[in-house]
Amino acid sequence: MEKLLSNLNEAQCEAATHIDGPMLILAGAGSGKTKTITTRLAYLIGEVGIDAANTLTLTFTNKAANEMRSRAMAMLSQSGKNYSPLLCTFHKFGLLFLKLYIEKLGRKNNFVIIDTDDKKRIIKSFESPVATAILSSEISNYKNSLLSVEEVCKNANFSSFDKSKDNFYKQAAQIYEKYEDYLKTNNLVDFDDLLGLTYKILDENEDLAREISNRYKYIMVDEYQDTNDLQYKLLKKLCLCHENICVVGDDDQSIYGWRGAKIDNILNFKDQFKDVKIIRLEKNYRSSNAILKAANELIDHNRNRLGKKLVGTKGEGEAVNLIESFDESVEAGKIAKCIKELLSKGVQAKDIAILYRINALSRSLEDGLNKEQIAYKMVGGVKFYERAEIKDIISYLRLINNPNDDFSIRRIINRPKRGLGKVSLDKLEKIAFDSKISIYEAISNISGNDEAFSKKVKSALVEFASNLKELQESSSVFDLIDKFEAKFGVKKYYESLPDGAERAANIDEFYAVLKDQIKQNPSFDLEEFLNEITLTSEQDGISDEAISIMSVHASKGLEFEHLFVIGLEEGFFPLIGDGSDIEEERRLAYVAITRAKKTLSLSFANSRFYKGQRTRLNKSRFLSESGITHGSLVIEKSNEFKKGDLVKHKIFGIGRVSAVSKIKKEFKLTINFGGNVREIMSSFVEKAV
Repeated sequence: MEKLLSNLNEAQCEAATHIDGPMLILAGAGSGKTKTITTRLAYLIGEVGIDAANTLTLTFTNKAANEMRSRAMAMLSQSGKNYSPLLCTFHKFGLLFLKLYIEKLGRKNNFVIIDTDDKKRIIKSFESPVATAILSSEISNYKNSLLSVEEVCKNANFSSFDKSKDNFYKQAAQIYEKYEDYLKTNNLVDFDDLLGLTYKILDENEDLAREISNRYKYIMVDEYQDTNDLQYKLLKKLCLCHENICVVGDDDQSIYGWRGAKIDNILNFKDQFKDVKIIRLEKNYRSSNAILKAANELIDHNRNRLGKKLVGTKGEGEAVNLIESFDESVEAGKIAKCIKELLSKGVQAKDIAILYRINALSRSLEDGLNKEQIAYKMVGGVKFYERAEIKDIISYLRLINNPNDDFSIRRIINRPKRGLGKVSLDKLEKIAFDSKISIYEAISNISGNDEAFSKKVKSALVEFASNLKELQESSSVFDLIDKFEAKFGVKKYYESLPDGAERAANIDEFYAVLKDQIKQNPSFDLEEFLNEITLTSEQDGISDEAISIMSVHASKGLEFEHLFVIGLEEGFFPLIGDGSDIEEERRLAYVAITRAKKTLSLSFANSRFYKGQRTRLNKSRFLSESGITHGSLVIEKSNEFKKGDLVKHKIFGIGRVSAVSKIKKEFKLTINFGGNVREIMSSFVEKAV
């Protein structure tokens, strides 16, 4: 046991060795929460003797789950134990549960999970005048609020306080009803269903709820500040027979209110369970004292928090750098030059990142980086498994695994093109609907004398069904890939497109991943592989050869040696608008600051070109709240000025020279200070770069 706990500080050790009863671990940024929670899991199983099958650890991303599982297994193996506790995301838990119990809702357990893109395509097919993205969000709200179709339709028939929205609610209710019917008919579930249906089954079957609660007697939840109402209710069901729940989180890093996260879950945890033990992890192992001082001073301005103060272990470090710029182009240029200097000193690109509050600010930043030929990776682009060519192959594999998957067959029935027009496809779907069979079964039933289709269409459909059946009967999953490509030629099809080389490379990468999975796992299961792909998280895979640029939200959970945060102006960061929450904005700034390890540069511009017009800006209140009041603008002393030079005046700030005239031994400069034009003697300004 001493070896297991030897690398923990006092607070971590106290948390790791707590056994029974509810516990809240308030884990500050960089305080070693992952080490603490995995050590506790290893302690319960390897030292206390809790059966691994009686533990359940939930988190939000596959990356976090994999890291925690790897650490916990390494600790257990050192003590001679080789257990495999259930450690997964909330949605993976929902998937595992529904595979066992969805039949209690009259559904089959060979359902297919659809992602957000699939969901939007289904909604779009209903041809509503309301935007697909809005309907998709509204349906998610219904499901996460546990509202049935009947309840939504009933509520839509009552007048709302806002008469202009009456029609919207009725249209949304109609689409929700069609969408749910579609999912049930095609045996599909979306991400919201993975938790919503799980809760519904537990809520309607108390004996089962007690059985599951008694099975998982020790529950741990990571990133508890990010949980929503539904996840809280699900956890309460899992704790029906006990209160052995340990939640780990940081109320100061609750930044997902806009997507349903409820900070009240962590703030009120002590009131929702009895005799809660609260442990604060305040020792930070990531950032310098200078960075932590700024973070602590900033977040101390929030009132709605449980309270803690990060204490450093890395020494004072460099002072936080404040960059002031005339406009966004100058800002981008300065940051690019700073990055080039870091790279020239041997700093690796992967250790440098730039964060921004809103994606619109990336345009000038990208221009600046391109001018300096600095390679960058934008985190949050089109993700690998969401690319069209990859989704096509996944749909084919879904069909091989389950030929009655109508949703997948609709996607790829004419890709590569088989000469099937809309009329033929509509006929095929009508036959399937009227006969109450799947589209694949309808294709398989086509005979030579069938007059519903032309000879060419019949031939294409029969060949399609025959090839699919042959692949289903393939004895080797490994050989299936080559056979699949030979039969359907998906890669060949994409290679013929204008961007074929890139798409073909993506397909090769996918095939390589699939083959590697098969090699590593002799008991490989295609259905499990497809489900894991659908559950794959958005964030992962940052290039080692490029710096990273991303929104602050995308940076959550990451850390960088050298960090730049741009756009610290009122209206941009904090973002001020309808429904904005200044405390959440401040938490977001706190998250940004605490991503930095060695150096932190905070940047603001006096004006920006945004939404079609040049806007004069004031620097963000978060700068003064962090105690960062003095800039470290790079100044060049010079007696020579020319039109276009950027200069700084101690009273008027930053301005741009519009004219230069010589008076005796000195120069008189005409300077535009953000719209105010003044004539100033050159000895009273300094050139700024």
